[in-house]
Amino acid sequence: MKDFATLFTTLDQTTKTSVKTAALAEYFRTAPADDRLWTVALLSGRRPRRAITTTRLREWAAERAGIPLWLFEACYPVVGDLSETIALVLPPPATTLENSLTGWITQLRALDRADDATRKHFVLTAWDGLAPTERFVFNKLITGGWRMGVSQKLMTRALAQATGIDEAELTHRLMGDWSPDTTSWDSLITAPDPTADLSRPYPFSLAHPLEDAPETLGPVTDWIAEHKWDGIRGQLILRGGDHHLWSRGEDLMTDRFPELAQLTDFLPTGTVLDGEVLAWNHATDAPLGFSSLQPRIGRKSVPKKLLAEAPVIVMAYDLLEWQGADIRDWPLSRRRDTLATVLTALPPGLPLRLSPPIAANDWADLARIRATARDIGAEGLMLKRTSSPYLPGRRRGDWWKWKLDPLTIDAVMIYAQAGSGRRATLYTDFTFAVRDGDALVPFTKAYSGLTDAEFREITAWVRKNTTDRFGPVRAVTPQHVFEIAFEGIQASPRHKSGVALRFPRMVRWRRDKPVAEANTLDDLKAMLAQYG
Repeated sequence: MKDFATLFTTLDQTTKTSVKTAALAEYFRTAPADDRLWTVALLSGRRPRRAITTTRLREWAAERAGIPLWLFEACYPVVGDLSETIALVLPPPATTLENSLTGWITQLRALDRADDATRKHFVLTAWDGLAPTERFVFNKLITGGWRMGVSQKLMTRALAQATGIDEAELTHRLMGDWSPDTTSWDSLITAPDPTADLSRPYPFSLAHPLEDAPETLGPVTDWIAEHKWDGIRGQLILRGGDHHLWSRGEDLMTDRFPELAQLTDFLPTGTVLDGEVLAWNHATDAPLGFSSLQPRIGRKSVPKKLLAEAPVIVMAYDLLEWQGADIRDWPLSRRRDTLATVLTALPPGLPLRLSPPIAANDWADLARIRATARDIGAEGLMLKRTSSPYLPGRRRGDWWKWKLDPLTIDAVMIYAQAGSGRRATLYTDFTFAVRDGDALVPFTKAYSGLTDAEFREITAWVRKNTTDRFGPVRAVTPQHVFEIAFEGIQASPRHKSGVALRFPRMVRWRRDKPVAEANTLDDLKAMLAQYG
């Protein structure tokens, strides 16, 4: 645990990528194998389930520190991190406990079925035997609130330095459904069994937003253009006579889309497709809105009614593996030609389609097609260089997303709430309303888009203009108008306004606009009728 705490401190105290990489690489060379494995798991989002609530931790910390709970709660927003607040208020340790990172995680996980008294005794004993930095890390293990300033790419680079294994190969090995319970360091990193996990996806290739004029990309003939679909990015994997569907966020979604199982009868084993899962209206032969797909995302099993209301297809746009061979280094044009040949040979009616390439004479022609994307339920266009291989991560130059400008509406801020972590001292989470006669109807929340200086300014204003309090939420004088941008709008009976927005964020503080000139509920409903 001391070595992991030292690593944590080093990573937390520097912004230099080279220093972080070197510290991680040294840790991966010298730490015990099980601790190395848990470190990789923690840094790739595979955290153990939380066994103790933060409410209990706050109560126990205040009790152990000999201070009233209200004082602890007052300290928390000043520090901005619960784990650090606890580590700071506790008295010096009375004993010294020696345990490995794996040992602490194992004991914490064993508390899942323990009663409250047992959990409290364990936590207080640990706090009393750990140095301040180790306490801080121990608290992070309990809460799962890791922010070590290390991306998975940086971690993988350090692993490559420590092991001598190619970084791209390591990136692939770390994908899929593994945990320290199901594998070992040797099996995962140093000597993986290629047949151990037939469901493992490839690292996704990602695109950058197109910020310059498309003409700067060269001839339009060097690019494949297709619509950017508003669904769930996923890889459909057919290996070993079975199929698996992985989201870009490494969420295994196979059970949520059972209609895809029939594809195993028509596609050969050793096939991996990249595409978009879309809810599909077969009557109109067009995608349904993302809101139709959303109810299926969080389910492990899907009732027949939902299957009928929101059937899905995979809109495939790339072929990553064919006949068991990894073909990601083929140029995109060859991969697409092979994909088109494969899909054209399938019988009609299957939940799998080719994302059609868009023919255009020049960039101006393509821009006109892009302008109509919302009419067919798309967000804009994707541009991919015909010669590009399928590379992991976000590489600038070969793949671009040329999205439509977002929809916008001017709204009035009516509620404010403080952020969390480093933003705990600022009001950053706001509720917005539109006008409906003399009333203000709330319709969305947003918490990003302002500069640090603007967040500090609005925080000072909120503190002086609070009209009521509801727990952590403050009602404020309806005075400030903000321009809210969003990617889509849909009907929602759960909201008082009757609508819900997709990816809302603040793009501008409209200091020039009074509340009387903010948009109305009728404006919002007109947008719903046009784009919903």
